[in-house]
This record gives sequence, structure tokens and C-alpha cells, in this order.
Amino acid sequence: MKNLSIAALCFTMSFMLFGCGPNAKEKQLEKFITAHVEKIEPMTTQANLTYWDASTTGKSEHYEKLSQLQLEIRQIHSNPQEYALLKEIKQSGEVIDARLDRQLDKLYYAYLQNQIEPELLKGIVDLDTKIQEKYNTFRSDIDGKKVTMSDIYTIMTTEKDCRKRELAWRASKQVGNVIIDDFIELVKLRNKAARKVDFENYHTMTIVTGEQNVKELDRIFSELDKLTSGPFARSKKDLDIILAKSYGIGVEELLPWHYHDPFFQRTPLVYELDLDVYYQDQDVKELAEKYYAGVGLPVNDILTKSDLYDREGKNPHAFSEDVDRHGDVRILCNLQNTERWMETILHELGHAVYSKYHDRKEPWLLREPAHSFTTEAIAMFFGRLSRNAAWMQEMLELSDKEREEVEKVSSKYLQFQQVLFARWAMVMYNFEKQLYANPDQDLNNLWWELVEKYQLVRRPPGPVDAGWASKLHFTTAPCYYHNYMLGELLASQLHYHIVHKVLMLQSDKDVSYVGDRKLGDYLRKKVLGPGALYHWNDMIARATGEPLSPKYFVEQFVK
Repeated sequence: MKNLSIAALCFTMSFMLFGCGPNAKEKQLEKFITAHVEKIEPMTTQANLTYWDASTTGKSEHYEKLSQLQLEIRQIHSNPQEYALLKEIKQSGEVIDARLDRQLDKLYYAYLQNQIEPELLKGIVDLDTKIQEKYNTFRSDIDGKKVTMSDIYTIMTTEKDCRKRELAWRASKQVGNVIIDDFIELVKLRNKAARKVDFENYHTMTIVTGEQNVKELDRIFSELDKLTSGPFARSKKDLDIILAKSYGIGVEELLPWHYHDPFFQRTPLVYELDLDVYYQDQDVKELAEKYYAGVGLPVNDILTKSDLYDREGKNPHAFSEDVDRHGDVRILCNLQNTERWMETILHELGHAVYSKYHDRKEPWLLREPAHSFTTEAIAMFFGRLSRNAAWMQEMLELSDKEREEVEKVSSKYLQFQQVLFARWAMVMYNFEKQLYANPDQDLNNLWWELVEKYQLVRRPPGPVDAGWASKLHFTTAPCYYHNYMLGELLASQLHYHIVHKVLMLQSDKDVSYVGDRKLGDYLRKKVLGPGALYHWNDMIARATGEPLSPKYFVEQFVK
């Protein structure tokens, strides 16, 4: 009798949880999703292809077409009747099926942030596209000669003449002054749209509709500030001595153009060994392709569709694009055989494999990363390998002696890079937060106040301009940069778990992941395959045994 009661109880609980089939709200939602995807999927694919054409050619007709497609997509999401229906279904609490519930979340937030009048929506899309076109097709000028960003990177990493370095640094910022007026107008339009749906500004809206919490992000960045402040100051003091000596100037004379990167977000390769020397006679594309194949995540089909080398009119940076959520994934780069571009192609292919290996049995709406920062984590996980001595030895066929030379500096480079990036991310996060809180304030001085506080870099002499707006992400990925830092935290958490729980090793000494298919199998099963089936922290807990934690990043890099 007791056993029967237990069986009956289990049946009752099962019925309550799963029912005999979809309830009325679930059927209503299923019907809505089917109709929605039929409309939105082909439009999204076309918009992605058009963005690709615009980025690879710089032609105005592609940007015009992109603007129209983006507007049409956002107009679908701005439908007030459909938003009211989604809101009603969500508030009912009657959607029990996990896949339907996740799709409901995706749809609800997509519609919520677009509940604005058509004229304002069109104004935002048109201005956004106009700025992107200006940005992507702009070429800087040094003494009357047009230069690419690749040219600027080369000057900033090799040139010893301080005047030439300053000219290159200032050239890298020129586009900021070209787009600044349009950009500030766009910020105000975005804020206006956010207030229409009861958010204080666009920054807050973006974080909330991205399933994150402003107070939690503030807490994480405040904690990282305290943990990294001392280590960063010590490392930068040593770096400044090396840099000043190399230029024949005093440490007190160092200015932004002495730091090898326009925004000092990468560690200058100035220690006892320049890692570029190991890549200059290699083909970074072939190395990346060989590496990913070895871990069971082949990317040859991705590279075949990609655009990898610099030319006039092309987007000067790098990105990955999932065109259709059916396997058409490609990357854009401007490759050179340097450590910077080795890291970049490993990074972008990390994004690409995340998209390529989504389980295509999952609904179209869930065939995307669990969150934007989780795909950043995979990209960073792989990008870090370009400075890993064990990886470099195996991939570049270095001798033991050469590896010993690399090891003297590679861990120093990687550790300083991570702490440096944390400080740089603090600049970006705090600046954007204040930018959207008050776009009419003195933003140029605000920028340098934050740079001086977090990066310990002196502002240039004289009046400061809007060079900060040359940072790509302000225009193409607004209020996004904090996700890079969260990605670094997750990359360290994944690394720890894979080393200790998947490979069953005692430490990560000599771990390169070269040729280890266990890595690819684990990622495909636990991270890439599920896509957005689970909330991002649920996915992380399922993949690593615990929610997102900064402790692994701190243990790995904050010394």
C-alpha cells in the first residue's frame, strides 16, 4: 500500500510538472514562435549577409540596405500587440516547458527594448548605420599619407622615434573626432528610447534586457579594482622603466603613444624576448586551422568563407559572424604574422566554433550562445594560447632551448596582460555608464580621468579631444565591454575545470591542449551544443559544477 502511494504521488507530481501535453498558454506561445521565426529568420540571415558585404567592401549601397533590414527587424519587435501577448504569457507563469520558457525570455526582452514609436526607431537605426559606415571606411592620415590600422599597429610596436609614435597614436584616434557629433546624438536617441520603456537610460536597459544586473556588475568591478590595483601598479612600474629606457627618455616623460597599443589594452612585447619573432616566419591562419582540427573542432569550412587580409574599404578590425544559425559561420580579420594576430584569429575562431557547433536540433531562437560573454569566454580561452610556451613549442616546433627562452617571459606577458585588461575594462565600463547617465558632460576630460585612475597613463599635453570615440565598441557594440571581463573570468573557470576534472591533472603546467580531443568533446557537449537552452549561469553551473566565480581568474593571474 505504501509503494502504491509513492507511485501515485510520483504520477501526480509528474502530471503537475509536465501535464498531458502543452497547456493553453504553451500552445499559444508555440503558435506565436512558429509564426515569428518564419518572419524573422530569413530577414536576420539577409541582414547578416548584408553586414558582411558592407564590412568587406565598404560600399554605401550595402550600408543603406543594412539600415533598411535592421529597421524592418526592429519594427517586428516593436509591435505593441505582440509584446502585450508575450508579457501576458510571461506573467501567467504557466509556461512549464524549459525550451519554451527560454524562447519566451528571448522574445520578451527583444520586444521590450523596441517598444518605441516608428520615427524614433528609424532615427536610431539610420544614424547607427551612418556612423558604422563612416567608421569602417575611414582611413587615418599621417603627414598626408593614408594608413591602415595594421600600419598603425606596426609603428606602435616597432618604432623607436617618439615623434613618429605620437603621429601614429594620434592618427589612430582621428576617426573619433569624425563621428563624435553623430555619436552623441545617437546616445541621446538611445536614452530617449530606453526611457520610453521605463529605464533610466540605455546602459541600464541593455544590461537588464541582457539578463544581467547593474548592481552585481558594479560589485564585480569594484572587487576586481581592489584585487588588481596593487599588482597592476607594480607591473606597470617595471614596464615603464623598460619603455623609458628603450626610447631614451625619463619615466616621467612617458605618454599614451609609448605603450604599443592605441588604448594600452595589450601588454607591450618588450621584456627579454619579443614573441613576434616566433610568428614572423609562420602562417597564423594555417597554425590556427591545424590547432582547431587537432582538438576535434575543425574550422576549415569557416576559413573557406572568411575574409582574412587587409584591403581598402574593408573593416579594419576583426569579428566572427553566424550568418544563418544553420552552419554558415565566418570570420573577418586583417592578418599579419604576429603574435597579436595569432591571438586574434584564435579568438575569432573561438567565437566561430561556438556558433558552428550549436545543436541544430534545438529551436532556432536558442541556436545562439547562452550569453554574449559566454562566447567571449570561449574566444578568450583559445586566444590566450598565443602566449602559452607549451602551445608555442608544439605548434611552432620550437626546440627545448627556445621554449625555455619563451617561458622566461610568456607567463609574465600573460599574467600582466590579464591584469592590464581588467584595468582597461574598468575604464570602458565606468565611462559608458557615465556617458549614458549624462551625455552632455565633459566626456573628453572624463575619459582621461578614468584612464589616469585605472591605467595610470598620463593624458597628453594640451586640450583633449574625442579620440576615445575611435574605440570600435562604442558604436558597434554599445554597453557591451563588461562582457569581455566576465568572459575572462569564465575562461579561467573553464580552464580550471578542464585541467582538473576533464583531463584529471594536478596542475596546468605544460598544458597546451594541442591535439587533445577531450577538450573539443567537452566543449561541444557542455558549452557549445546547448546554445541558449539554459540561462547563462545555469549553463556555467552545469558545465563547471558551480555558477560564475571570479576566484579562478584571481588565482590564475593576480599575483
